[in-house]
Amino acid sequence: MYQQLSGKAAETIHGRLLDLFERRRVNAETLLCLSQTQLRSAGLSHPKSLALYDLAHRQQEGLVPARRQLNRMTDEEIVRILSQVRGIGEWTVQMLLIFYLGRPDVLPTRDLGVQKGYQKMRRLRELPAPTRLARAGLRWRPYRSVATWYLWRCLDIELPTA
Repeated sequence: MYQQLSGKAAETIHGRLLDLFERRRVNAETLLCLSQTQLRSAGLSHPKSLALYDLAHRQQEGLVPARRQLNRMTDEEIVRILSQVRGIGEWTVQMLLIFYLGRPDVLPTRDLGVQKGYQKMRRLRELPAPTRLARAGLRWRPYRSVATWYLWRCLDIELPTA
């Protein structure tokens, strides 16, 4: 839901979506009871609402692992399984790995904020290619999620010029 939106806009939409549910608790069954119109009224785009429906259907069918199962899987396995859900790609799964599962070694090399942070830190003229970021990230293992956070945060500060 947060993909390609400002944090504030995404938080607003997320709050409106939660307001559609009793006690603001979402599960696959209750989500599938909502109409497309209701989801759109919360601010979800048509593609994002279709992605939520697909995720809910797959969860009901047992195709989406529960958190306990995810905790036993490798990052690569999780990316492979969850990327099969409509609208969920590598970036979305990487955010889940960092923020939901607390994985310490994730570097989303295609994330614009990470790219801009690295560009700023290294004083590059152009955004780094994902392959360059991946190479640089080898030095940060096994804590690339921490490096990711710092790259995002460095965009919020002025670096010394000398």
